[in-house]
Amino acid sequence: MQQSHTDQEIIAALKKRRSKDAGFRMLVSTYKERLYWHVRKIVGVHEDADDVTQNMWVKVYNHIESFNGDSGLYTWLYRIATNEALTLLRKRKKHAGCDEVFMEDWNIQMKADPYFDGEEAALLLEEVVMELPEKQKQVFLYKYYENMSYDQISQIMGTSIGGLKAQFHHAKKKIQVALERNY
Repeated sequence: MQQSHTDQEIIAALKKRRSKDAGFRMLVSTYKERLYWHVRKIVGVHEDADDVTQNMWVKVYNHIESFNGDSGLYTWLYRIATNEALTLLRKRKKHAGCDEVFMEDWNIQMKADPYFDGEEAALLLEEVVMELPEKQKQVFLYKYYENMSYDQISQIMGTSIGGLKAQFHHAKKKIQVALERNY
């Protein structure tokens, strides 16, 4: 997917008081789809992904001045989106009371979601990924679905590249074992 505006154009528009709203519209139009699908892979359900991305855009709009350019705009947005998605999952887990109830509820939602393909293997992969510890899940999602480099992931997560490689390796092993157990 090509960006319709460069990060430099977006940042320049956002920094000017008169063009902040136009800059924000440029930002949203450039990144909304990629961020939605990133969040969707974390939370699993369309409605939750929609809620998370809406909350994320509100935060971005209210705190855009805090973007200092130390990382790329894309990296900064993904960090916010990821944090919002993980916050939702933590709230759901806490509300559900235990992991089993949370996973059961999540599985029901996934199977009922009209946007989900429904293939058994894909559903199983999604279930296994959702059961991974948070850091392993994040690294796996970034590498497997987003095809991000370890350097990019390191910027987003603030973790060493070596640590990320270990997390990804452990995630792959757990997924492989779970898939072999079920097939």
